[in-house]
Amino acid sequence: MKVYIKKFLKHYYVMLVPAFLWLIFFSIVPMFGIIMAFEDYNPGLGMLKSPFIGLENFRYMLQISDVRQAIVNTVIIAVAKIIGNIIVPLTFAILLNELCLKKIKRPIQTIVYMPHFLSWVILAKIVLNIFGYTGPINQILGFFGQDPVQFFGEPSLFRPLVIGTDIWKSFGYNTVIYLAAILGIDPTLYEAAAVDGAGRFRRIWHITLPSIRMTVALLAILALGNILNAGFDQIYNLYNPLVYSTGDIIDTWVYRYGLQNLQFSLATTVGLFKSVISLILITLGYWLADKFTGYKLF
Repeated sequence: MKVYIKKFLKHYYVMLVPAFLWLIFFSIVPMFGIIMAFEDYNPGLGMLKSPFIGLENFRYMLQISDVRQAIVNTVIIAVAKIIGNIIVPLTFAILLNELCLKKIKRPIQTIVYMPHFLSWVILAKIVLNIFGYTGPINQILGFFGQDPVQFFGEPSLFRPLVIGTDIWKSFGYNTVIYLAAILGIDPTLYEAAAVDGAGRFRRIWHITLPSIRMTVALLAILALGNILNAGFDQIYNLYNPLVYSTGDIIDTWVYRYGLQNLQFSLATTVGLFKSVISLILITLGYWLADKFTGYKLF
């Protein structure tokens, strides 16, 4: 029996080989490049022969105003996205669950879920056309006598648009998670509350929300690890030099300075700084998830 089990498990080990190869070549081997953060990297000399300068790049990083602004922008956008992606889908899930017309619940759920499957390369073009200078939004404003607005050229408008479009793209997926949690609530609790004279709002407040609070808390805590991930693919496809002051995040700054301006050491330093902080936050998030919700990944 033991021999059979060992032979049976070998097939699973073989299936893991491609995943391990991908992990090694695309996640572990590239980590060797972090030594550039401690060097005055010269492409002609390579990583092993470039002059070692210790923490000089980190000192220089903290003196650059663009880096500080990128960190601030990243935190503001990421925190707003985390909050919005909890409140909006939770509210929508509760409203959808309370919908009396059961036949239209599934079509609505499918419609709001669809943007989740589209990449930001596609969605960015749609959003830029909708909010373009001659787009439908400006046409509506013009109908009411307002002047056209350059939405993605105004620094004050860029953050709300980025946050709002990200919530629009993601809330359908998050709604499914909350609906699953709501459907797991014992229906007899609602029946008992209705018999006692509790209205719909009171049933939501005293039964639905307390019953799914662990799911909400778990998703909120796990999102803590993404507080420095404001969405490179979204912002890269939407931003422009006019909105760098409010829209430039760590990832876009690293891409611009590292690949476009060829400042490899400085870009690696900022990227390593972000990775270390993210690792600390992810660890803290899983510790809080284990402490308050009993969730364990390992």
